[in-house]
Amino acid sequence: MISKNKTFIEKLRSSGLRPTRQRVEISKFLFNRKKTFHFSVDDLNKLLNSRKKKKISIATLYNTVHALKSAGHLKEFSLENNISYYDTNTTSHHHFYFNGKLTDIKNKEIHFKKIPTPPIGKKIKNVEVVIKLENIN
Repeated sequence: MISKNKTFIEKLRSSGLRPTRQRVEISKFLFNRKKTFHFSVDDLNKLLNSRKKKKISIATLYNTVHALKSAGHLKEFSLENNISYYDTNTTSHHHFYFNGKLTDIKNKEIHFKKIPTPPIGKKIKNVEVVIKLENIN
């Protein structure tokens, strides 16, 4: 188990977590994919526990996601109704948001004509745009 899960175990250890079977399963689910993964902890709970007899507790999910975020392995967004969404792509990039789902926008598809001057004593760290969508009626 250790050699094939080395990357996932290292992410957990670098987040200050002991790599238990459940945490390795969470880490593998989040990071063993070709595309960026966007999720809320409720989404993760449904996806991981929907077909399992031995469920991973919601507390383990929240604690693992929070530790991974604090270590810089996940990016957090708070968009609506105090629900946090997470992204496995931690680089600066933009998103569409619709119906509880985030979709990446390529950086080259967004152009800024003017960015406001930051307050005195502050500098702009990065600029990330979330475009909220709605159906055309």
